[in-house]
Amino acid sequence: PESVDLLRLCSFFAPGSIPVRLLKEMPSGELPEQLSGLMNDPLLWNKAIGQLRQYSVVRLESHDSIIDDASSGESIYLHRMVHQIVRKDMPDQDRQEFIDVVRRALAAADPGRPTDTRLWPTYAEITPHLKWADVLRSTDPAVHSLVLNCLRYMYLSGEYRAGIKLGARAMDAWRELLGENHPRVWDLSYNYANLLRAVGDYAGTEAIERAAVDHLRAERGAQDLEHLRAAGGLAADLRGLGRYEEALEMSEWILGAYRELLGDQDSRTLNAQNNLAISLRLLGRYKEALELNRRTLDSRRQLLRPRHSWTLYSEINYATDLRLLGRYTEAESLQAQSAQVHRTVMNQDNPQTLRAEHNLALCLYRSGKRGEAAELFTRVLERGERVLGETDPLTMMFAASQSFFAREHADIDQARAISEKVVGGYVDMLGEEHPYVAGTRANHALIMRNVGERDQAHHLLEEALTEMGRSVGENHPWTLGCAINASALRNLVGDPESAAALTDAISTRAIEVLGRTHPLTLSARIAHAADLRGLRDLQHADKVESEALDDLKKTLGAQHVHTVSARSRVRPYWDFEPQII
Repeated sequence: PESVDLLRLCSFFAPGSIPVRLLKEMPSGELPEQLSGLMNDPLLWNKAIGQLRQYSVVRLESHDSIIDDASSGESIYLHRMVHQIVRKDMPDQDRQEFIDVVRRALAAADPGRPTDTRLWPTYAEITPHLKWADVLRSTDPAVHSLVLNCLRYMYLSGEYRAGIKLGARAMDAWRELLGENHPRVWDLSYNYANLLRAVGDYAGTEAIERAAVDHLRAERGAQDLEHLRAAGGLAADLRGLGRYEEALEMSEWILGAYRELLGDQDSRTLNAQNNLAISLRLLGRYKEALELNRRTLDSRRQLLRPRHSWTLYSEINYATDLRLLGRYTEAESLQAQSAQVHRTVMNQDNPQTLRAEHNLALCLYRSGKRGEAAELFTRVLERGERVLGETDPLTMMFAASQSFFAREHADIDQARAISEKVVGGYVDMLGEEHPYVAGTRANHALIMRNVGERDQAHHLLEEALTEMGRSVGENHPWTLGCAINASALRNLVGDPESAAALTDAISTRAIEVLGRTHPLTLSARIAHAADLRGLRDLQHADKVESEALDDLKKTLGAQHVHTVSARSRVRPYWDFEPQII
């Protein structure tokens, strides 16, 4: 009888490897009487497993020759066919009793901290069994917490597709079981929206989060912590949709509310501070983003472990801001160290690790280390496509970088093929009017220019410049960058006066927005000198060029690739890089 009970219990785990030790680790008071003896008597336990092995129903996963090891916490292997037969041939009373035991065993095994990367192996072991234990039909709060923590783990570890499937089924089941407005349903909707957002479904997540925000504000008030969490998700959706000003306004309010309720050093306040910095970066306000991310990084290093995933996330953000401000050496130094820690702590295929390595590739590229950058760009894109899929937002970000690098330093045909897929992917995901579509079309125009399709490139770039200005404003760095490229195309199609007027205007605007020594400003000034020379205004051209070269030497050094290129009168260009939201 004990063998039959054990076999029936195993049928409520996933077929294959079954962690029977989870059953043995349960408090004896939580077990039905008929199972308590089996779990607490090593002789009965070993006899039951021995009989199942004798009839080849199960096998031990390891130390197969030593039956006693089963009692010390081994897994057993149950074939899918046996699993299916046992589940079908079971009395209803036993079915309910055994499934409750397995649910409680899984809930008891939940470490309760899905943000701790050291505990991810435990979650990886638990999650395959949720479906077979039919956890979504349970009314036990501990089982609800288990489901929410597993969804959080799946989001943080990059198991997006599996998490979305579980989240969708849980939304249907819990709405029916608990009611539309049960607090657990709102917890679930937050975690489900995170997973959908990770794969780029920003319109879908906006609908989910807006419903949560409206309900929670009406029921609990604007200062409620659950409402603030939902509002933070909605701000992320707005960033994904390219509505950066709305996202900034919401992010500022959320951070202020968290500071008032919890103080500056609570982890939720720091998360809100991190998100505000992302909103600032997307608006081109790099110095403000840098300062906020520096403070967030310092606080997370003190409050969390230096190797905590959120601390490492702040390192990526801070290094990104340093790079976007032209502080390439500092950015590369921080990101190189951080990428190494990411590989150790989070494994090399985790989405956050891929982000760290992608930013390192960009740092290496901007520092002139093209060989190292080329290898890393290729490796990151290949892993992104394999792990996340070609249409994932991160993979598309990696592909955009691979394309503009290949355009200048590798294979123009590869660059064009990748670029066409990126532009098409962003149109499908975000719609025609999103700034990422304008930005990647501006990149594609440079490829067309390089293969001799000048008129088509000019037309595409002018359209991209107009769309970018409409999306993010005339003074946004992305618009200024598009304008630098557009001026080059105007020269190529025989309109040097318009080109010079454009670089004159954007040099002035870039100085106001970014400062006179920012790399984008320096590119605009060098481009303006080239345009003046094209108009035979040589004295003015020499003055503009000389001042820009002096600033390049002071900020980047006389031997930096940008300085050498400018000194050789190679016209600068600008690459659009999609950002994380």
